[in-house]
Amino acid sequence: MIRKSSASLAAVAMLASVCETAAGGRALECYEPTHRPALYDTVYEDVMVSPGGQVVDYDAPIYGTYQSVDQIAPPRVAYEAVPAVTRTVYHTVKVDDGGYAWEWRVIHGRKVLCKVWRKARYTRVAETVVVQPERVRRVVQPAEYEAVAHEVLVRPHQVRIREIPPSYGTVARRVVVREGSTSWRRVHIPRHCQD
Repeated sequence: MIRKSSASLAAVAMLASVCETAAGGRALECYEPTHRPALYDTVYEDVMVSPGGQVVDYDAPIYGTYQSVDQIAPPRVAYEAVPAVTRTVYHTVKVDDGGYAWEWRVIHGRKVLCKVWRKARYTRVAETVVVQPERVRRVVQPAEYEAVAHEVLVRPHQVRIREIPPSYGTVARRVVVREGSTSWRRVHIPRHCQD
């Protein structure tokens, strides 16, 4: 910038020395262009880095088991036949009274009919005796129980929604405070150049 300004001043000086010859005649008024550069500044702004949102966390349900003794059959009554109780008793019974009887015999080679005496005959006989007759017995059957495992819900499923806030960051940005411009500035003409 300083070099450019020095060059501009040198040009004006040269114009002044040249005077009418460079201007192409008698100079009445002279102007030179002046450039004013643009002015910048750094501005810091908070900008959104992440818009945020929601995160859904899901926990599955948890189940457990416990055991209990459950009745699987109620008490009931049944009837069953009880066979008779018997025993064997032995008796001696007369099967023949005995006494006189006629029978054929061979005596001295001759067949003769003889009258003989016979004893009474006895035999042992078995007899089944009913000690207790057949009967129907009432039987009470108790209830039946069994250990049973049950599934229970320990904790139901859970849904948690977490809010994630948006995040911001600071960004530096150059902005134009004043636009650059070009204007014309009147140049003082030395007196000897005006004549």
